[in-house]
Amino acid sequence: MRAAIPYGRQDISEDDIQAVVNVLRSSHLTQGPVVPAFEQCVADYCAATHAIAVNSATSALHIACLALGVGAGDFVWTSPNTFVASANCARYCGAEVDFVDIDPRTYNMSVDILSHKLALAEQNGTLPKVVIPVHFAGQSCEMRAIKALSERYGFKIIEDAAHAIGGRYLDDPIGCCRYSDITIFSFHPVKIVTAGEGGMAVTHDEVLAKRMRRLRSHGISSDPLDMEPRSTDEIWNYQQIDLGFNYRMTDIHAALGLSQMRRLDQFVTKRHEIAKRYDVLFKDEGITTPWQHPDSYSSYHLYPICLQQDQIELSHQLFYRALVAEKILVNLHYIPVYRQPYYEALGFKAGYCPNAENYFKAAMSIPIYSTLTDVEQNEVVSEIRKVLH
Repeated sequence: MRAAIPYGRQDISEDDIQAVVNVLRSSHLTQGPVVPAFEQCVADYCAATHAIAVNSATSALHIACLALGVGAGDFVWTSPNTFVASANCARYCGAEVDFVDIDPRTYNMSVDILSHKLALAEQNGTLPKVVIPVHFAGQSCEMRAIKALSERYGFKIIEDAAHAIGGRYLDDPIGCCRYSDITIFSFHPVKIVTAGEGGMAVTHDEVLAKRMRRLRSHGISSDPLDMEPRSTDEIWNYQQIDLGFNYRMTDIHAALGLSQMRRLDQFVTKRHEIAKRYDVLFKDEGITTPWQHPDSYSSYHLYPICLQQDQIELSHQLFYRALVAEKILVNLHYIPVYRQPYYEALGFKAGYCPNAENYFKAAMSIPIYSTLTDVEQNEVVSEIRKVLH
């Protein structure tokens, strides 16, 4: 019986395992030297000045919002075509969330719709404090244009690059923060590189970096420059400056992430090979393959196909069920965030972002990961053809 083929899978080498074992045999399982080494590795790769490792990308988004001063009464805008964390991070801070519809080709935040929405918000006095573009499937948003809009309307930018480490935009590495204040990465097991779990924020701003480091560790600082004067008769080797969180990454997780980073470019190259092969194999099959913007070099975290429903009789739901029944474990990325019950309770309704909803009704993420073999890929394509025909 053929084993199931998932939409994503980690690639763990013996070197990765040994890196974790080395930490387990060391005197520091957490708050040791490996987390800073992992941070420096990612910062160097992305050409960023500062990197702050945390226990998840969600945590990174949360402290990024806090570092930028997001709070009650503020507005934060993001894409509806993303995981809920891209919006939840603002709600954690007490802010209002709104959504900018996607471009029907890239499935990323539409610059034209963003521009129109900003013009209306300026008239209404509801401009966002922060905009969070999401680099869906590993392909960068049109960040140069979004940055130009931020300079005109005065909002800050957090790039949600949870899918996109190893990708490039206008020949710069995603994460260089040329067009943003902070960029966020994820190291979940199905991402390009994994730390088991984990996330990271990168920035050029020393003040933002210092605040995020403090927020990830209970709001505590041991820096004398941060600490308030106290009696010289008392020992004060740390002080809580902010209301922070226990968002630290362990050295165990960092060791895996650091080891994986050595193969990042290899992983992305392999994903491109798989994607190009899919492009050829799916030609004239009644599906739309992912369009790539010429300014972007995707990390191909996902390979989403869309059913051309005017050319096939099978419903989206039956297509999904048929593939899963054949152990092709496709997935859906994403249900528009505002369609989730929590956000509908805030007043959002179906039809709010029609491009995102049209995508949701047709899209399916099919298997792509660095260890996917040609034989497995052929099986994926064969099963999809059977279901379609």
